[in-house]
Amino acid sequence: MCRSIKTLRPPYAESVTEADMRAAALQYVRKISGFRRPAAHNAEAFDKAVEAIAAATGELLDSLEVRGGAAR
Repeated sequence: MCRSIKTLRPPYAESVTEADMRAAALQYVRKISGFRRPAAHNAEAFDKAVEAIAAATGELLDSLEVRGGAAR
């Protein structure tokens, strides 16, 4: 779906930052909304979605169990 979103779990990524998670969330929201930059009247909803998806990404990565080591 979003070819520019990178896999953020080991062994594909050794360290993942908040910026990495936010960048992936931003790409996802851009793709599903169809907006690279939303109009002013949609900016709040767009930004809220990016933050929610970045938070969900962090929760997912924190809870994954990767065989042979910790997820993050």
